[in-house]
Amino acid sequence: MTDRYAVIGNPIDHSKSPLIHGLFAQATGQDLHYTALLGETTPGGFARAANAFRAAGGRGLNVTVPFKTDAFAYATELSPDAQLAGAVNALKFEGDRVLGQNFDGIGLVRDVERNLGLAIAGQRVLVLGAGGATRGALLPLARAGASLIVVANRTAEKAKILAQTFVPHAGGTTVEGCGLGALEDRVFDIVFNATSASLSAELPVISPSVFAPGALAYDLVYGKGLTPFLRLARQAGCAQVVDGVGMLAEQAAEAFEWWRGVRPDTRDVIARLTVPLT
Repeated sequence: MTDRYAVIGNPIDHSKSPLIHGLFAQATGQDLHYTALLGETTPGGFARAANAFRAAGGRGLNVTVPFKTDAFAYATELSPDAQLAGAVNALKFEGDRVLGQNFDGIGLVRDVERNLGLAIAGQRVLVLGAGGATRGALLPLARAGASLIVVANRTAEKAKILAQTFVPHAGGTTVEGCGLGALEDRVFDIVFNATSASLSAELPVISPSVFAPGALAYDLVYGKGLTPFLRLARQAGCAQVVDGVGMLAEQAAEAFEWWRGVRPDTRDVIARLTVPLT
């Protein structure tokens, strides 16, 4: 029998997940059917949709905006990454058990280290924004051995609170939070833009001086070409400027392997979805 999986969000028509998981299934010989579900944003809407999907034989869900916190509440068992992030982007159904995971940060680290060939260990890392994407990224970045992680946000207090939450879990990594205006005279080897600014072609309020010579600039938004953030980074002399397509593919591969026990190769998917940064 063909196993059923889906991605749930609202809106959902833009999602590349059905294409990605369809390609993964073909490449690995897995018998599965993957669709997109438009979830209700009314109270209880996510739970109703998830319950209906499970009742129809669904085995797992990818979860996107705005349901990651709903999925967190729906899960009966949470991974450490999901627990600390306060958000879930993948669910697996095993009888009455609902397992929740957050693969966003894991996918980000894998893209940087495996696909871009840059070891995070010992690097000074700046993450712009203090929303859900940042929450999912901090623990995997600390596990990868970053020497310093600074969370910078328009509202400084939000960044400081988020950083303080992660300090006890960061091992040997120093984690700090600050406002965007407090970055003067600070330099970083890797800068992640985890704000929503690129979705509206806006630029986070930062100075080009934050980029160390030869730095990596990484915009978590994908498919937008050379965003204002990446253009600033290129002009500042960054060695690499990339968007989030690799993270998208890698977090999808993590979920696929979690569900199916088979690790798909992401190279073809990344090549297919990559938009030139011009």
